[in-house]
Amino acid sequence: MIGIGPFIPHKDTVYKDEPAGSLEDTITMIALTRLFLPHSLLPATTALGTIDSKGREKGLKAGANVVMPNLSPVNVREKYALYDGKICTGDEAAECRNCIEKRIASAGFSLDMSRGDHISWRKRYD
Repeated sequence: MIGIGPFIPHKDTVYKDEPAGSLEDTITMIALTRLFLPHSLLPATTALGTIDSKGREKGLKAGANVVMPNLSPVNVREKYALYDGKICTGDEAAECRNCIEKRIASAGFSLDMSRGDHISWRKRYD
């Protein structure tokens, strides 16, 4: 899996005053990665959805093929705050899945809950 997401500063780090990454640059990198590595697992990150309300959908349309719901228990999520303003931190796992499934459909795709690696990879390494 190749994770490409925008940098979002966290208020409690030495990078707090650094500029955030842009949606456009991230989408471009996702599209280029899809072209160069067509069999890769490429997530439309939560960070994309944090900087743009349709960011994950735009990531999927640019070539991302993975979304990752937040399944951590709600009461411990603040311990894993990688950046400020992260979306979906209050949703229960079932709510998160329902929301993501609707977002995937709105981008013109359908949810696939099968094994997540690519078949060509499995043939090569099994």
